Amino acid sequence: MSQSSRLDALVEALRQLPGIGAKSAQRMAFHLLQHDRPGALVLSRALEQAVVAVRHCARCHTFTEGEVCALCLDPRREPTQLCVVESPADQAAMERTGSYRGLYFVMQGRISPLDGRSASDLGMAALMERLREGVVQEVILATSFTAEGEATAHVLSEALRRRGLHVTRLARGVPVGSELEYVDLSTIAHALADRR
Repeated sequence: MSQSSRLDALVEALRQLPGIGAKSAQRMAFHLLQHDRPGALVLSRALEQAVVAVRHCARCHTFTEGEVCALCLDPRREPTQLCVVESPADQAAMERTGSYRGLYFVMQGRISPLDGRSASDLGMAALMERLREGVVQEVILATSFTAEGEATAHVLSEALRRRGLHVTRLARGVPVGSELEYVDLSTIAHALADRR
């Protein structure tokens, strides 16, 4: 393998990251090789170790190094509340708020017919199995407010209500610090409908 093909392979590998195009990937590769070779080695070791050691939690499907994650094992969490999110990144965002003390279930994405992803591809059977334990009383649907996220929330909501569970959805509204005249009409309409 020639030197340029190794560089091309590095650029291609960096392009696999979400939101990284050819120019950004090339800029990163050049920076690492020209200005931060020790950082590049640290990055490669950390990535290799994470790929080997990190897996999905057996209970909630977030990332963990153990069989069950620390949140699922935390006795201070409220076991009667279960927040359903699309990804480990969404779970991390919820945790950063510091306002939710229940447990989680991480779906493996969201329903997306264009990508060939149906409800059965998301781990819905594992969610239903967890709910059979009879501990959870409220399921909070925290999927995104995209068409796919809304479809996912709808399908989940219907299935969970048939089981007699109390199902809630994150509210939508006007962002804090915004001026009403600059907020899009759909957001204003949803904020009005979800007012409290």
